[in-house]
Amino acid sequence: MKLLDKLIIRDFLKTYFFVVLMLILVVLVLDFTEKNDVYIQNQVPSAEILRYMGNYGLYLNNLLTPITVFISVIFITSKMAGRTEIIAILSSGVSFVRLLRPFLMGAALIGAVSFYLNGWVLPAATEGVTVFRLVYLDKGAPNTEQNIHIKVGENSYAYLNRFYKTSNSGFTFTLETIKDGKLLAKLSADRIEWDTAKNSWTLRNWRLRELKDRKEVWTVGEAKDTVLSIVPEDFGVPEKHHETLKLPQLSRQIKTLEARGADNVEFYKIERYVRFMSPFAALILTFIGVIMSARKTRGGSGFQIAMGFLMAFVYILLFILSRTFAENGSEYPIFSVWLPNIVFGLLGLILYKTVPR
Repeated sequence: MKLLDKLIIRDFLKTYFFVVLMLILVVLVLDFTEKNDVYIQNQVPSAEILRYMGNYGLYLNNLLTPITVFISVIFITSKMAGRTEIIAILSSGVSFVRLLRPFLMGAALIGAVSFYLNGWVLPAATEGVTVFRLVYLDKGAPNTEQNIHIKVGENSYAYLNRFYKTSNSGFTFTLETIKDGKLLAKLSADRIEWDTAKNSWTLRNWRLRELKDRKEVWTVGEAKDTVLSIVPEDFGVPEKHHETLKLPQLSRQIKTLEARGADNVEFYKIERYVRFMSPFAALILTFIGVIMSARKTRGGSGFQIAMGFLMAFVYILLFILSRTFAENGSEYPIFSVWLPNIVFGLLGLILYKTVPR
């Protein structure tokens, strides 16, 4: 059986990489055809286009993994069933669980590679795609951010009317401390500047209003150094910033946001849940794929592959819906993220009752 294990793993991985390559190439060609006029109009360098396509290909690989794993398993297993190889293997005394072993070993290898890509490679690729679209397709990034609201502490909220990225300075700054719905202090400044030598902020023309025992205490000054739990990089954070952080960076960002009491920390936590959940999808879908295609059917392998596409798309749709539900305030976000694996895992156990013996 060891020789058969090697053959199954080899065919499984070979088919997986072939399906991945074909799907990615098709999507990249369609994407290039759609954007070719924009590339010419904006005079985008060929090297930048190739770099973008490479990054986008890595992103697609992660997105299409459930489909490619499922289709590869069904293609290999249905061919074996069509040639009555599975019947011969089971008739020789090999259990179905033992037959599953090489498929699950191949899926575990794919899952391990997927975990590494999700944690350390894909974030850089996602950032590259975002920067390319911003610079070459959306006519460059703005140098200013307007009307910024950010939570800098458990009870502290900052506001900036305008922030300039090039000079790391902003105008009309306000820092309010609010507890139990009551304003305790309000610090205002006409201008705020980042001091790179001190790693702190300098307030210009500042005013501090403190409410103590039903009295107001006012303090004013021309310049004041202050330490806030924010840095210039926290301004102008892209919409999907959590997807561009490597796994260690993501964990550190979660700790930073939790220390601030920031409201958007859940997006970063959900991203970490997803990165640990995704590799298990390869194992679960492989398990279901082998069960679905282990029996020879009248429809042939074409019908089984079509069913594989349908099941994979259902999984992706359920994953998107569950993640959206988690990001929109689910009481148990980790359960919502794991819901697709739980549902398909239970489905696999139910289908296991129908496998040939």
